[in-house]
Amino acid sequence: MMTARLRCGLVFVLLAGVALTGCSGADSVDRGDVNYEKYTAKQIYERGEYDLARNAPDRAANVFAEVERLYPYSDWAKRALIMQSFAYHEAKDYESSRAAAQRFVDFYPTDEDAAYAQYLVALSYYDQIDEVGRDQRLTFEALQALREVIERYPDSEYANAAKLKFDLAFDHLASKEMEVGRYYLKRDHFTAAINRFRVVVEDFQTTTHTAEALHRLVEAYLSLGLTNEARTAGAILGYNFRGTEWYEDSYKLLTGRGLTLEAVGDNWLRQVYRQMLKGRWL
Repeated sequence: MMTARLRCGLVFVLLAGVALTGCSGADSVDRGDVNYEKYTAKQIYERGEYDLARNAPDRAANVFAEVERLYPYSDWAKRALIMQSFAYHEAKDYESSRAAAQRFVDFYPTDEDAAYAQYLVALSYYDQIDEVGRDQRLTFEALQALREVIERYPDSEYANAAKLKFDLAFDHLASKEMEVGRYYLKRDHFTAAINRFRVVVEDFQTTTHTAEALHRLVEAYLSLGLTNEARTAGAILGYNFRGTEWYEDSYKLLTGRGLTLEAVGDNWLRQVYRQMLKGRWL
């Protein structure tokens, strides 16, 4: 995803008319032994586009870097810098992509492509989030970088995409808490499981995992004999998620023991229930 100007500028030249290819020969260019000082910034930039078109993003990134090195104060250098970040990202060299994009934001904070550069910074983290079980540091980094896009460039074409990815990354964190909570629950470590599910209910209410977290709380609290907490969790389920399988399962568990689904006692879930009724939760 790029700005309109970059999309128009990224014309993939696949014919022999590309200056560097025509002058040096395709084979020598592929070996990377081109003397770039002989060519203009525009010619080198077009060579980078050519390499992108040939599915050689790592080579393209190096070519775009030559524009920045040889013509550091030109408009071509500015355009090449953000294309360098894009090419590195295509090559899955996320650290180099992030570094180039961050340089663009630092050097050209008011440029029309600054929003895209900031978005590339965020993507360099986001596109490494692949498995729930991995270290969640990258997810936190992605959330922070995506928030930068949303807050600094709210009117850009990337704000909506950043919001969507922010929600998905947020959901990813909730998934991690649920995974660990289920692990503890299966091994009858009920207090440890409750702590994980509580995080989901209190900190990740807007994710898709809240209903299951409440049901798991019903299971865990019933196992500990804490019926007030279990009934209150069931009441929250009934108020917000009555049409889900999680509510049905909790309803069977509670009523099967002669318990009603209502907020009772003085516990953290009762506070959540009060907030919910006042319209400040979910």
